[in-house]
Amino acid sequence: MAEAVFHPPRRKRRVFESYESPFPVDVGGKDFRICQAEIINNNVIVRNPEDIEQLYNKGYFGKGILSRSRPAYSISDPLLVTKWQGANINMPIIASKKYQCHVQWAKSILQEQGFDDCSVTKILENYTKPLELPFLEEDGAEQTGNSCNRMGPTTENTELSRQSSTDTGNVVALSPENQNEGYKKACLEGDPACDPVAICGSKEQEQGDLKEIAEVSCQKHGFLMHCGCKAKESTEQRSCETIKSKECAPEYVLVQEEEEGSLCPEDDSAHAQENLVKKEKLVCRRNPFRIFEYLQLSLEEAFFLVYALGCLSIYYGEEPLTILKLWEVFSEVKPNFKTTYMAYHYFRSKGWVPKVGLKYGTDLLLYRKGPPFYHASYSVIAELVDDNFEGSLRRPLSWKSLSGLNRTTVNASKELMLCYLIRPSDMTEKEMSTPECMKRIKAQELIVTRWVSSRERSEQDEL
Repeated sequence: MAEAVFHPPRRKRRVFESYESPFPVDVGGKDFRICQAEIINNNVIVRNPEDIEQLYNKGYFGKGILSRSRPAYSISDPLLVTKWQGANINMPIIASKKYQCHVQWAKSILQEQGFDDCSVTKILENYTKPLELPFLEEDGAEQTGNSCNRMGPTTENTELSRQSSTDTGNVVALSPENQNEGYKKACLEGDPACDPVAICGSKEQEQGDLKEIAEVSCQKHGFLMHCGCKAKESTEQRSCETIKSKECAPEYVLVQEEEEGSLCPEDDSAHAQENLVKKEKLVCRRNPFRIFEYLQLSLEEAFFLVYALGCLSIYYGEEPLTILKLWEVFSEVKPNFKTTYMAYHYFRSKGWVPKVGLKYGTDLLLYRKGPPFYHASYSVIAELVDDNFEGSLRRPLSWKSLSGLNRTTVNASKELMLCYLIRPSDMTEKEMSTPECMKRIKAQELIVTRWVSSRERSEQDEL
């Protein structure tokens, strides 16, 4: 058996963030924070935005349920954000067609709760009607309007209405600083400086909405739509909660709507159609169907945070689960959990960042520092064996399947690693029923490489 040759990890060409910490815990322990998660349909979900930021930024645990990796989902249309750049706004911008989809989803939710079509239409019309949006001038004074049609404090009072005619193609550029802070932080709209509607909304309109929506008894208000389940609260209390809220599902959105008009009404009718242009404007409306993105942890990641780091508490209902209970529950949900977790714990302790390797047909993928910085170096298959490297393998590999798996791994510029977890022969099942069994488990890695006869002969000739 040849000795494995270490190949350095391949660093990604474009890195847009800095490395903070390998784990979501502080060395000094001054700002130690225990995050909270819950088990939903055999999945571990983190809801609190602060906990999500803590767990992902420090150690890259989990993934966003609506994103590829980092939980950075936004309903805002990037093309519309670019189109309307230069406006002094920090709210999501969506197309009218997409907004109507949200309205239809909210309508279906209300119909499932037993409301008739007339009541549903009345509730949604009142809830989604246009709102007055304040704007800031150079002296800081507020100016209100029915639609977003004015520039920010750095420009004069120029209309933001866009014309699709070919002779008006000027776009006001936005500085990179404002673009990064203004559009990539849509979840800060609860801040009064970024979301004036949270404070300056019409109180009469707010009370009218509460009367219409108070009748809705939504059982899913935590997930889907802002249905007014807390309508008994005062307007001031609701405003304070809106300001303090850091949920990344916006309650207010800017909808791009079209208006048809004529630039040359005095022309003859033959050229009237050619002179018709579409004027587009942004209208502030409430989002009737709010989509929240949460952080989903794998069972191995969740147990590592609870058992190894002690920085996570997992609830089932309203009851926090103990370490022994989690070990038992996760083993029932995933029969090979003990094997995969031992491998996860081993590689995490070595400084690697293991992620789920289902995409490449393996158990784990090993990253140096994290996925934003390096490509995965190894695809790992974990097996639990005894002292003689015997036992009931989870996935016995034939030469054909091993060759195909190795070819798939090599084509993705990775190496295939077999991680054997050696269990003592005298270890009983009772000892395996607790995570303390890992103290007696040994690990041995085996890297699988393809032997090429022509390459081997050329190397021998050189020697």
